[in-house]
Amino acid sequence: MGTNGPRDPWLGEPATGPETLTEEALRANRADPIENYRAHPLDDEFHRSRSADFSRVTAPLLSAANWGGLGLHSRGNFEGYTQSASRQKWLEVHAGRHEEWFYLPYGLDLQRRFFDHFLKGEDNGWDREPPVTLNIRHADGRIDVRKEYEWPLARTRWTRLHLDASRGALRSAPPPQPASTSFEALGEGINLVSEALPAQTEITGPVAARLRVASSTSDCDLFVTLRAFRADGTEVDFAGASGPRNPLSQGWLRASQRKLDFARSLPYRPYHAHDERQPLEPGRVYEVEVELWPTCVVLPDGSRLALTITGRDFEREDGTGSIPFFHRDPVDRPREVFGGKTTLHTGGAAESFVLVPIVPPAG
Repeated sequence: MGTNGPRDPWLGEPATGPETLTEEALRANRADPIENYRAHPLDDEFHRSRSADFSRVTAPLLSAANWGGLGLHSRGNFEGYTQSASRQKWLEVHAGRHEEWFYLPYGLDLQRRFFDHFLKGEDNGWDREPPVTLNIRHADGRIDVRKEYEWPLARTRWTRLHLDASRGALRSAPPPQPASTSFEALGEGINLVSEALPAQTEITGPVAARLRVASSTSDCDLFVTLRAFRADGTEVDFAGASGPRNPLSQGWLRASQRKLDFARSLPYRPYHAHDERQPLEPGRVYEVEVELWPTCVVLPDGSRLALTITGRDFEREDGTGSIPFFHRDPVDRPREVFGGKTTLHTGGAAESFVLVPIVPPAG
């Protein structure tokens, strides 16, 4: 913009730089990111040229994630820590909003110690800091800081909660009989609820769901939300970077892009290739694996877990749930394709479950 743009009030210079381009030149330089994304729906060179190559990340790094960053930064934080080639790397996971924890004395001290050690050479003990620092969230709002030595935690008990469509339940054992339940993709979806937890339970780590689904159309979007409820029925939710009432975890998958990259997938972390579309045959049952982002909570005895499955963004009556990141683009989600009926199949050969990271006490 140059002289056609705003002027810096202190320097008296053009705030956008000294060069003043013509309107034609500016127009030629512009790009419409939404149209670009629509033109590149699969993982092609357009996206790869804009993606990090973790094998080339060798500098010391401190990755600061947020349990409440669903749909925002958290996935990159965890992937950056686990996938980067750096031999000196640390992961810190906090709660609350970014402008609270990361910029309060706790966060500033964390950053200062890291940079003082690597940029100033100070012997402040950072090199002896355990590689993982977790702020453990409790259902009553308490937060405890705990040091760990790996991610995910080595002592995790990966626990399958099996979906039972006949009872709307999450069960510790597979349901004995096949069953199915259907829901309107743009409606409220379905909820499957566990039995009451017999003891205090910590859930910390990545979550994954394996579902058997069919659609009345050639595709469907799956929005899978892990929630928790206290013994009195009130929901356990947390203020976070992406809203005032975040559920425990969320995951998203377009069924036609269910293809897995088996070389990169893990039982708790399905990795999708996103390099081709595989349309659905209406009415046919398909197995899909949905990645849910890492979470952390300590639930008291009597609490229940719930899995909410919808064909649209999870949203409560008060408008909370997925804000501010919604999937409402009519070009990307035409109603004739994504407004059909989705059917969940469970039991028998149609094993559907959610893999939950139960963490026993250390030691």
